[in-house]
Amino acid sequence: MTSLKHIIDLKANRRFRRFALNTLISLYLVVIAGGVVRSTGSGMGCPDWPKCFGRWVPPTEASQLPANYKEIYGAKLKGEVEFNATKTWTEYVNRLVGALTGIIIFLMLLASIPFLKSGNKQIFFWSLTAFLLTGFQGWLGAKVVSFELHPLIVTVHMLLAIVIIFIVLYVFTWAGYVEKVLTLREGSEKLLSGIGIAVMALSLFQILLGTQVREAMDVVIMKLGYGARSEWIDELGANFYIHRSFSILVFVVNAIWISRVLKTGNKGTVAGKIAIACLCILIAEIATGILMAYFGVPAFAQPMHLTFAILLIGLQFIVWLVVNGKKYLKYKGVAATAGSQF
Repeated sequence: MTSLKHIIDLKANRRFRRFALNTLISLYLVVIAGGVVRSTGSGMGCPDWPKCFGRWVPPTEASQLPANYKEIYGAKLKGEVEFNATKTWTEYVNRLVGALTGIIIFLMLLASIPFLKSGNKQIFFWSLTAFLLTGFQGWLGAKVVSFELHPLIVTVHMLLAIVIIFIVLYVFTWAGYVEKVLTLREGSEKLLSGIGIAVMALSLFQILLGTQVREAMDVVIMKLGYGARSEWIDELGANFYIHRSFSILVFVVNAIWISRVLKTGNKGTVAGKIAIACLCILIAEIATGILMAYFGVPAFAQPMHLTFAILLIGLQFIVWLVVNGKKYLKYKGVAATAGSQF
């Protein structure tokens, strides 16, 4: 007979996973929104923070701004401020998505409180860490504006977003982890774990190379303008060619890792399906890279390329976690007895 406590714990577990999933969705929406901001050159669409042109709700036309707005905001932007409603609202929507994510991640934190009474207190503390880092990320977003899109600050801002995603993926996977989500042959755990680390390291390095390419592209854009998209690639330096060539190595190592996962008998398991999804996303990421390289860097391809990259490394992390489930996902309570929630 199922005890009342077991039913309550099961409901709390499912509620937490629901909030964690919503948090992951919102975090990836932030990534997409940030990618759109970068691809459209809207990073300084709001030259101040937290307000936008001194208003909580941005203007829709220049007539709503003071006559000397260029002098007011131009001092910080070296005189290069011109109101553009599209860029202003693109950046503003990005901020709204970030604020909404902060609320959702706070709700996830509240949903993790019941774990304090179980043997899985770390889920609460990791949720708290994710919430605090999200607050720091908001502060860092303000610094991105005040430092006028300084490349180092922008890169740190993106890396912190990946760290937060990893933490939420960790608690989401942990709360729903059960045995047998992955089949492992004797002695294969160490090999799969090692290759998994290499795969994630290569993916992260490729993302960092991509940020270098993006920074070089920003310089080219300042020189040629947005009307010369077809000429951008030709003006990029060695970082672009390294990034493009490195994708071959990333693909090969991923293919080896995925084949190893599937060869251990995981084709029908959740982990096996996620590994196959990694391959599909990697192909889509390379396709968007080709699209940008040979078809004039279309604006829609840039946020897709970044989103695929961060989605890929997130799914790789999930597979790596379940490979090491006995070590890192020791769930005490409902998830181990309630059937596969993962």
